Amino acid sequence: MKFNVSEDDKNKAEDILVYVYHALEEKGYNPINQMIGYILSGDPTYITSHNNARSKIRKMERDDLLEELLKSYLKNK
Repeated sequence: MKFNVSEDDKNKAEDILVYVYHALEEKGYNPINQMIGYILSGDPTYITSHNNARSKIRKMERDDLLEELLKSYLKNK
């Protein structure tokens, strides 16, 4: 299966990931661990509802978020 992510989705994924990261950090969680838990399991309780972070991250498919993370990682290597 081939995944295609448009430029709009790329920017949207990046914005969502940064927003959720900061919301988790504000609540005192380890954002990396929480976001990995969510992406791997799909369980939204890994993401705080603080600042509507949970509803915001659920607006995108987990595979789109994962693709954005991988592309960003490889681009910066």
